[in-house]
Amino acid sequence: MPTIAAVTTAFHPDERLTAVVEAALKSCTRVVVVDNTPGDGPFLSDTLRDRHGVTVLRDGRNRGLAGALNAGVDELTSPEPPDLILFLDQDSVLGEDLVTGLAEHLTDPTVGIAAPAPWDEEQGRYYEPGTANGPDIAERDVVITSGMLVRRNVLTEVGPFRSEFFVDHVDNDFCLRVRTAGYRVLRDKRHKLPHSLGQRNQHKLAGLSVASSRHPTWRLYWIARNGTVLIKEHRKDAPVWSRNTALYLAWWFALRTAIEAPRGPRAMAMLRGFRDGARGRTSQRYLPPGAEI
Repeated sequence: MPTIAAVTTAFHPDERLTAVVEAALKSCTRVVVVDNTPGDGPFLSDTLRDRHGVTVLRDGRNRGLAGALNAGVDELTSPEPPDLILFLDQDSVLGEDLVTGLAEHLTDPTVGIAAPAPWDEEQGRYYEPGTANGPDIAERDVVITSGMLVRRNVLTEVGPFRSEFFVDHVDNDFCLRVRTAGYRVLRDKRHKLPHSLGQRNQHKLAGLSVASSRHPTWRLYWIARNGTVLIKEHRKDAPVWSRNTALYLAWWFALRTAIEAPRGPRAMAMLRGFRDGARGRTSQRYLPPGAEI
């Protein structure tokens, strides 16, 4: 059996983090918790330090999602690196057979990533449209970070998570690079991963009811900037994903500037993101307080 370890990222975690770690320990030899919460104690993650098999990394800095994932992977390099690495968010409590089920896919050397299907427990449905009527096991261009199981040698080959992306599209970038390296990305919908997309609000737009997840203005910059970078880089090797992402970003821009205040600053954040993505630049002004890349 391959050895499996987990990296869990956290930011102002609540009691769900403890449940996430306890569930992961049932199938993982080690769990590294990287807490990005800025500032000084006390932190909920500190209560996990004394648990056998758990390592907590917290230095009061917010290094972003990519930086936290990379720190967790680096921690797993000693004393004995695992064969497989599982990545989790602080709200992703695993089902009993999820990890072993995903690990079976990775016995195929052509598979670089195996992932569950994100599931909305409140509404009793898959998050991604078309999942319910699709095949149980589907090849994907990308999957979300939380729940993905990766062979360590693949991670070594394609390189670390992209720290300049800070938070958004970190998963997409990694998956696209894995596919470019010649490996397959699989999603197994038989394994459901409860996952939160944050607070969703209903709005009226042109007489229609539209649901949206409220993101802070600074994040709109990274969504636009990083998405634009990936479209430029993968428009030839992932044309369908690039086209769909371009349409998604256009829809997001229209939605955020039409129904979410303050409209001016939110529109400006996305426009600057599009500009910087096209030029390959990054604006530090859109990092949240206490964050660094």
